[in-house]
Amino acid sequence: MSVEKPPATADVVIVGGGIIGLSTALFLARRGLSVVVCEKGQFVGEQSSRNWGWVRRMGRDPRELPLIVEAMRIWEGMDELVGADVGFRRTGILYLCDNDDDVAHHENWVKRAGDYAFDSRIVRGNELASLLPGAARPWHAALYTASDARAEPQKAAAAIGRAASVAGAVLVAKCAVRDIETSNGRTSAVVTEHGRIDCSKVVVAGGVWSTKLLRKVGIRLPQLGVRASVLRTAPVSGGPDGAAWCQQFAYRKRLDGGYTIADGSQNRHDIGADSFRYFRDFMPMMRQEWGSFSLGVSAGPTQDDMGETLFERVRTLDPAPIESRLTKTYAELQKAFPIFNGVKVEQSWAGIIDATPDAIPVISTVKSLSGLVIATGFSGHGFGIGPGAGRLAVDLVTGDTPIVDTADFRYERFIDGTRHRPTTGV
Repeated sequence: MSVEKPPATADVVIVGGGIIGLSTALFLARRGLSVVVCEKGQFVGEQSSRNWGWVRRMGRDPRELPLIVEAMRIWEGMDELVGADVGFRRTGILYLCDNDDDVAHHENWVKRAGDYAFDSRIVRGNELASLLPGAARPWHAALYTASDARAEPQKAAAAIGRAASVAGAVLVAKCAVRDIETSNGRTSAVVTEHGRIDCSKVVVAGGVWSTKLLRKVGIRLPQLGVRASVLRTAPVSGGPDGAAWCQQFAYRKRLDGGYTIADGSQNRHDIGADSFRYFRDFMPMMRQEWGSFSLGVSAGPTQDDMGETLFERVRTLDPAPIESRLTKTYAELQKAFPIFNGVKVEQSWAGIIDATPDAIPVISTVKSLSGLVIATGFSGHGFGIGPGAGRLAVDLVTGDTPIVDTADFRYERFIDGTRHRPTTGV
């Protein structure tokens, strides 16, 4: 899939080989443009293969809803599009409620979602119990969306990359982009560790790394990394088929019969230079979400202490999972679902989520630099929405009418005085 050295010229260079960058490459290549994707490490090596694997509309920020509808349409035909089973199954998702306050919170989302709520509804009693086989306790109620889905992150993102390559995109691993060159107020080339690539368009889809690359061309993008820990179990018989979230845990059934398990409420931000640089930007979120994250210091080299060689020296962000949190989370799941007692934990890992101050992405051109498109800051929502985001990025590259209104995703909201406040949790 990957070549060793990039070509000298291309119509478009994409920085970042995750699901967003690869989806963009696939749709651009299918339109006949010459595309190069530069990934500093291995393709799909970071958050695109480390997330929960949820493909959901339910509970999203209303500003994201039109785009996730488009993404769902792409997911529905994904197997045919990429020529592989990516694990997409519409098995439903539940947000479990302990009391009437939880129900009111979710009912408020249904009201705000309006027509985009589709089949999301509150379920209770025997109907809810039937959706939770193996549960040892009853829940008060749940918000349920039968049409929401799951997919396999490692299968899906890699298959999109292979399809992009087949369509003509050139994928180059271990090829860090060091800088973006400009001429007369527009992008003209990228400088990689393996040479210069002349191009008229650049898409920066580098996740948490995007902020540091964009800083080199004078673009201030407030974005911070959030460490999320996950585990997967051995196969389990008789468990629930879909996915669910509650304060104590979240789960998603896997194609192999095991489950992906994560803490439903806690993530960690490892403090670095950007934490102070963007402190004021993130203050509203911190006030609103204070109980949902913790602060720490990375045990290894941080993203801020390696100067100009950063992108080459840190090929892949591979943070250690917070095992104490995972142990507690799995214990809570086992209490709620005794069928997990004695089931082996096969693997645990962590990934770094690219979060913005308002918890919605930037998918945008930049007024101050023609030819640049940014697609980053997906705040933990990027896997499900990724194919739609790639499709939208293509419209921005080509100048076609965007598939959805881009006003809420514009970059300039971070420099024009807009107040940033997430309307759902990160």
